[in-house]
Amino acid sequence: MRWRPTRGRESNVVDQSLKLSTRQAFDLYETWRHRLPPASFPSTSCHVRDLSEIAEVVDAFVLDAFGVLNVGRRPVPGALSRVQEFRRAGKKVVLLTNSASNASGAVLRKYRKLGFNFSATEVVTSRATCAIRLSNHGLGGVWSVIGTETDNHSDLPMPTVRWTAAGQRDFDGFLLLSAASLDPQTYATLRDTLVERPRPLLVANPDVVSPGENGLSREPGYFAHRLADEIGVEPAFFGKPFQDAFDDVKTRLGDISPDKVAMVGDTLHTDILGGAAAGFRTVLISDFGLFAGEDIELYVGRSGIVPNYICKVV
Repeated sequence: MRWRPTRGRESNVVDQSLKLSTRQAFDLYETWRHRLPPASFPSTSCHVRDLSEIAEVVDAFVLDAFGVLNVGRRPVPGALSRVQEFRRAGKKVVLLTNSASNASGAVLRKYRKLGFNFSATEVVTSRATCAIRLSNHGLGGVWSVIGTETDNHSDLPMPTVRWTAAGQRDFDGFLLLSAASLDPQTYATLRDTLVERPRPLLVANPDVVSPGENGLSREPGYFAHRLADEIGVEPAFFGKPFQDAFDDVKTRLGDISPDKVAMVGDTLHTDILGGAAAGFRTVLISDFGLFAGEDIELYVGRSGIVPNYICKVV
C-alpha cells in the first residue's frame, strides 16, 4: 500500500459519542461508495413475506447477524425456527458477520447461547477473514491493535500491542478491530501518527455504523474512511462488502453455484452490494436492523443497490 499524506488539512472536530440517523449513515456510505466494490443488480426487487418463499430456488442461505438473526441479546422473532427449517430441508447455512471485536470462537458461543446451533465451520467473521490474510501485508515488527481492553489477540499471527493515545508511535502497522476507544483525542493522535510516519492500516470491520439502543454508533469503517479522506491513507478492508469474506463463504459452501446462494442482510452497502458482487441472490430484511421503520424503496432508489428480494422478516 502507498500513502500520500496531506499535511495541514485539519478535519472538523466530530463528537463521536453522538449517534447517527439512518439517513446520515446512508449518506456516508454513498459518499464513500467509490471505495466499495462494483456490482450488478436486478432492475426491480420481488417482495416476499419471509425466506420460506424463496427456499425452493436456493440451496444455501448466508445470514447476516444483527437485524437478521438477533437484535441485541434477543433472537429476531422466527429466526430460530427458520434456521431449523432450512436444516431439515437440507439447505446449507452460514453466518457471515462483520464482527472483529472478539475472536470467532466468542461469536460462535454468543449465537449458540441465543439458541442457534451453528458449528465452527458455519461461522465466517471479518476478523477471521483478516487474520488469515495478514501475511499478504507484511508482518515484520510489532503491530498496534485498536480494539477493546479485554481482547487478547491470541488469534493474530504477529506480535501486537494495544493502541492508546499515550506515546505509542513506533509500530510497523495498525490493525483496526473496534472503534470503542476512538474518542476525538485518540482519533486525532492516530491521524497525526500516520501523517508523521505512514504505515499500513488494516480494517477488520468495514461497517460504517452499527445499530444501538439510541441510534447508530460509528464503527471502524467510519474512522478508516475519514482517515482516507483527511490524510490520504489507503486502508485495506476485510469483511462485507469486500470479496475476501465472500470467498471464505464460498469455501464453506463447496460446489454450490453462487446463483443458488442467498445473501440475507439488513444493509444495502454491505450485505446486498457484497452479495451481488459475489454473484449471490440477495435478500434485504426490512423490519429489523438498519432500515427498520424507514422507506426502504427510497434508499434503494437513491443508491441503485437493488436486492433480488425484500422481505419483512426471515
